[in-house]
Amino acid sequence: MRTPTITVVGLGPGNPDHVTVETLAAIERIEHRHLRTAVHPSAHLVPDAIAHDDLYERSDEFDDVYRAIVDRLIAATVDHDEVLYAVPGSPLVLERTVRYLRDTCADAGVDLRVLPAMSFLDVAWARLGIDPVEARVTLVDGHDFTVAAADLTGPLLVTHTHANWVLSDIKLAVEQATGDEAVTILQALGTDDERIVDTTWADLDRTIDADHLTSLYIPALGAPVGREYVRFHELVRTLRETCPWDIEQTHQTLLPFLLEETYEVVDALQALDPGDAATDDDLVEELGDLLFQIEFHATIAEQEGRFTIADITQGIHDKLVRRHPHVFADVTVDGTDEVLSNWDDIKRAEKGRTSVFDGIPRSLPSLSYAAKVGKKASKVGFDWPDVSGAFPKIVEETGELAAAMASDRRRDPGAEAGDDPGAEAGDDVRDELGDLLFATVNVARHLDVDAELALRRATDKFRARFEQVERLAVEQGIDLRDADLTTLDRLWDDAKLVVRANRSTSGSTNRSTSGSTIRSTTD
Repeated sequence: MRTPTITVVGLGPGNPDHVTVETLAAIERIEHRHLRTAVHPSAHLVPDAIAHDDLYERSDEFDDVYRAIVDRLIAATVDHDEVLYAVPGSPLVLERTVRYLRDTCADAGVDLRVLPAMSFLDVAWARLGIDPVEARVTLVDGHDFTVAAADLTGPLLVTHTHANWVLSDIKLAVEQATGDEAVTILQALGTDDERIVDTTWADLDRTIDADHLTSLYIPALGAPVGREYVRFHELVRTLRETCPWDIEQTHQTLLPFLLEETYEVVDALQALDPGDAATDDDLVEELGDLLFQIEFHATIAEQEGRFTIADITQGIHDKLVRRHPHVFADVTVDGTDEVLSNWDDIKRAEKGRTSVFDGIPRSLPSLSYAAKVGKKASKVGFDWPDVSGAFPKIVEETGELAAAMASDRRRDPGAEAGDDPGAEAGDDVRDELGDLLFATVNVARHLDVDAELALRRATDKFRARFEQVERLAVEQGIDLRDADLTTLDRLWDDAKLVVRANRSTSGSTNRSTSGSTIRSTTD
């Protein structure tokens, strides 16, 4: 009995004239024929063939497709002595199904016969005008670019660049690229639709519509591939596609995590100690968590066909170039103030804004929002010359708040201070309290103090002292819930002394409890 055989042939780069006589003879002789894909200019040379394009539609990974094709071919040899398997190009060049067949056929008791064929490489060398051996060109699969091109500087011929997102990933993988590096896109080589397009690194993913006959030639890769970043990029994709929790998320459900991670970055920044490199560890971790949120949103958008991380990085790159004409153009500036002024002018022209407040996010924390609004109004002259004009407004607004509170009590004569803590204040009280806070933020702005951070420092100081109160209460057997005001005041004063003594002993100031320029009930 004859051993079952799979004969593999190649259909060349595309033009039927490039298919060998030996391959045509095998196609004619072998009755049972298979095509890896019917999407190839020479596929019509294999009549009555079973194409496996359905696997591409049903599978998430190319490897799954290739292994499924191998399983089908092995199964087909059970019913037929010999099966013909035709692949694009040459079966000996970057054809993973043939590699898997080599690994599988012997164990399955199937002979594997591979006929040589012309590949797209022969046409590529001719069009590029190079000898690949003398030039030492390295072939790289576009899907493996991050790892395969690591530490390589070119020249490279990148295949399997069948979609613009693959080209985007390749572009993203190269750190420090200027964007001006020359690359050549090769498409439909050896066919009537052949295109050879010279472009730049910045435009390699937006020059043509890539397809299954697209490859990329990189004469020189001057910057190292960003292996770690792209590994992370691919990890986020994997999580989004396989983790049940990640799959369920949307832009809206991720909002709380984005805010939380942003605040944790702020905490890590505040905890940095210039003299202690170990404090960098928390910042590295928190920046990574924040970066994950950005990548997650980009991955969701990519799946929806809206934009990719490459669009994000390209957009911010181009915006920063436009907003720094003193660096990238012939504009001359005299100091930081002029840089900021130019930035605002360029931004206003780009956005077509009519109000000075356009572009201020209303979702900012309230103190930051107030500071931004005040600063924008100040830029058109609506402001006090200095803090001496802003400071009296605090006194004025305090009086108006007291009047509003008194008016609230007159409307409800039976109400006493402290009654019904769940009751809401009236609109006048809320408005006047808001005005007082806004006036305080204006003072902070004139003092060049970030009100958000100042309040955070004061709150942290209060928290540290109250935690010391809790410790002292435990040591003295006092239940804080039952303690009278005199006892609480004594514990508070003792806690202040302990905290100050600890700071003096350590010789340094804890960043979260350092003395603030703002005096309040925490003192």
